[in-house]
Amino acid sequence: MLNRNMYEDLEKIQPIQPMSTSSYLDASERTEAEPRKNRFLTAVDRVTSQFKLETRGVQRVEDDERTDTSLWSAASMWVAANLVISTFALGALGITLFQLGFYQCVVVIIFFTFLGAIPFAFCSIFGSKFGLRQMILSSFFVGSFGMRIFAAINCVSAVGWGAINIMTAAQLLHIVNNGALPPWVACIIIVLITIIVTFFGYRVIHFFEMYAWIPSFIVFIIVIARMARSGNFTEGEWATGKTGAGNVLSFGGTVFGFAAGWTTYAADYTTYMSVRTNPYKIFFAVLAGLTFPLIFTMILGAACATGTLIDEDWAEMYNNNSIGGLLYSVLVVKSLHGFGQFCCVLLALSTVSNNIPSMYSIAMCLQAVWSKFRIVPRIAWTIFGNFLTLAICIPAYYKFSDVMHNFMNCIGYYTAIYISMLLSEHFIYRRGFSGYNPDDYLDKSKLPIGIAGTSGFISGVVGAVLGMNQTWYMGVVSRQIGDYGGDPIRSCSNAKNLLHLFSALNQINS
Repeated sequence: MLNRNMYEDLEKIQPIQPMSTSSYLDASERTEAEPRKNRFLTAVDRVTSQFKLETRGVQRVEDDERTDTSLWSAASMWVAANLVISTFALGALGITLFQLGFYQCVVVIIFFTFLGAIPFAFCSIFGSKFGLRQMILSSFFVGSFGMRIFAAINCVSAVGWGAINIMTAAQLLHIVNNGALPPWVACIIIVLITIIVTFFGYRVIHFFEMYAWIPSFIVFIIVIARMARSGNFTEGEWATGKTGAGNVLSFGGTVFGFAAGWTTYAADYTTYMSVRTNPYKIFFAVLAGLTFPLIFTMILGAACATGTLIDEDWAEMYNNNSIGGLLYSVLVVKSLHGFGQFCCVLLALSTVSNNIPSMYSIAMCLQAVWSKFRIVPRIAWTIFGNFLTLAICIPAYYKFSDVMHNFMNCIGYYTAIYISMLLSEHFIYRRGFSGYNPDDYLDKSKLPIGIAGTSGFISGVVGAVLGMNQTWYMGVVSRQIGDYGGDPIRSCSNAKNLLHLFSALNQINS
């Protein structure tokens, strides 16, 4: 019933039909709704457009401008962004932090990756359907004020996780060649490359990501071969009892958060896709593009992390240098030596692919926070976001990296809250895609005020505080699960999301 109803709803996604003039704002009204740029900014837009740079920010991409039909472009965007060192590091945590067995990690990774990826793939359809960015679409779900809350959190998340990713890559680059490259220089290199790609905008980003995954994939295949030759793999033992259950929930919540974390950017990368593109194909292409690299890379990370359980040298390298030390042990020490160091450099640079979506979408999020910010060109906000990330990651590397990790882990709970409200609004109240008029994003009188969205966000925060399980804080509910607590909030949100989807579809078809 669930699958049949979901398909029936997806079948409603047809090319946008012409609507009466009364149902859409005319061109003059749309212009008046957007803040006017001064002569200088208008000139900047004119110059950048001459060089084929994307100047559009959160403004809607009209039907005739949406000409992209490449499903591979939509899918490969997320293959490259997730076939990276940070995904590998997350998989390793299942062994080193949550103390699960290898095959237990495999089950958790597969299950929770799909739970997080399905809402993301579904949201990607909106970009092709309406030509609106994800945060602007959010005003239909949680109201204008609620959208601004999520847009602001998205900005913090983009900068914070970008900084953490850069620190991880800088650590690996620093290890190579006996510390010849200072970490702060490594941070600058990664940020500069990211700026170059995001500067040009949507089409160059998709072109870059279409091929950027290939070197990373080759290196990870080499990691598999060297791991097999090392003889350091072990299955470990399955964690059982209350403590084991708590660890499974906590690791599963972390995996879910990593996969679902892209949901608040999803539509940004399909806004130029043709409105006539089959929504089934978008959904499954993007779903495959996200789940394959996540499952593959996290499982590989967990497999390599088992080596720390039986090899003291590997354990020492991991404890001293985190995931960079583990990769260095697999690829360089008693392994491939110089070529192994080259492979480490390639993996460190893969962080660029991971940071590109965040640094591109931060411009959209900032423009969504306050309409006056739309006067500033997208390019300027992208550069600002990159340099802000750089300004944070360098001192954080030396002084407060643990604080950054703990803070960003707490921020991650907002994704489950966002998805729950999005699914409820879409299926229960708007009854599918026919319940939207995309031009209403310019007319506040036709959008929810945001009382329900804001209230839902606040209640979600309360729930997160009660159930979160972090290094520095353990919620009341979390304390009841095993010796180290468990993180039931994201898992409960997953179940609630599925219930929303099921009940809503049944109401629609009753």
